[in-house]
Amino acid sequence: MLRRLAISSACALAFCGLVASALPASAHDRPRAQSTHHAQAMTLVAVAAANPDFSTLVSAVQAARLVDTLSGAGPFTVFAPTNDAFETLPDGTVQSLVQPSRRAALQRILTYHVVAGRISGTDLATAVRVGGGSATLTTVEGGRLTAVDAGRGRLRLHDAAGESFWITATDVNASNGVIHVIDGVMSPH
Repeated sequence: MLRRLAISSACALAFCGLVASALPASAHDRPRAQSTHHAQAMTLVAVAAANPDFSTLVSAVQAARLVDTLSGAGPFTVFAPTNDAFETLPDGTVQSLVQPSRRAALQRILTYHVVAGRISGTDLATAVRVGGGSATLTTVEGGRLTAVDAGRGRLRLHDAAGESFWITATDVNASNGVIHVIDGVMSPH
C-alpha cells in the first residue's frame, strides 16, 4: 500500500554514516527501550511498543491499521512523537483521529512521519551539511519535511504546515529501520 519514495539528492549523497547523532550528549542520556542488539531483532512497531513513551503512537498505528506495514521489510525511518508530543495537540484530537471514520486522515498523518530507507542521525546531519544547512526528505505519505541545522549540532524538522520540531534523540534501531524521537506531531498540510 505504501510506496517507497526517494529522499532528495542531498540526502542520497549523505548515506555514508553509521550510528551517531546530531544532538548534544543530553539527548543520548534517555534510556532506550531495549539494548541495541535486542532492538535490532525487533521491528519498528515492536521497539515502539516496548517503550511506554510511545504508547499513544502505537495506539494510533494500530487504529490506522499500519502495524503490518511498519512491521514489514522496510527499511523505514520513523520520526516518532512521544506521548508528551501528542499531549500538545488540542483536546480531543487524538481521540477523534483514532475513530474508524477518521482512519484515512490518521494514516496520512502517521505516514507523514515515515521516510523510506534507513537514515541514521549521521546520515541526516551529513545531508543537512551537504545541503548548506537544510535537507529535504520525501515522506511515505508523499509530502516533504525539511531538516535544518539549529546550531550546536542540533537538528529541527519543519513540516508542511510551517511548524518546527526538535529531534530529541536519534538512532533507536530496529530490524526494519530506525526511529528518531521528535517533540511534536507533524502535519502534512
